[in-house]
Amino acid sequence: MVEEESQLEEGPLRVLKWDQGLFEQITKGFRFPPEWDARYPGQHQTAADAPPGYITLFEDLFLQGNFRLPATEFMAHILHYYGFHISKMSPPGMVRVRHFKFLCRFHYIEPTVEKFRLFYQLIRNMGFYFFGNRGSVKKILLNPPNRHDLPRAGHNREGGIANSKGS
Repeated sequence: MVEEESQLEEGPLRVLKWDQGLFEQITKGFRFPPEWDARYPGQHQTAADAPPGYITLFEDLFLQGNFRLPATEFMAHILHYYGFHISKMSPPGMVRVRHFKFLCRFHYIEPTVEKFRLFYQLIRNMGFYFFGNRGSVKKILLNPPNRHDLPRAGHNREGGIANSKGS
């Protein structure tokens, strides 16, 4: 494990409330191939109760974390560097990794573990991992503008684009 890991108080895993309909919706909607043999967990199982050879993936990883299988190369580099399996990443951890990758791509920057580590540190809680902000990172935008204060784009009569503030 990497030396920068922070620990939060550990506790027992809660029994999860599964929804078989949602499980089927995810496996069909995200086109899990039959050879993956995705299985709906049994009653009273926790995320740690996956049978041998199986991993637990959370619905939030797919629905809110925008996770897709197979995982991206960047995700594989993150998991390899920090030394834990994807089944141990919490949904908020997945969101942080995906968000970082999206921001890098938007700015035409290659996402790397080294760049990721500048902003985030590994945190473990209840046997699962996520990434918290590094305390030493200076916040760039302390007072985000109200969305109503931002200029709205629209077309002008000449066919060009102008904002609503007249520029």
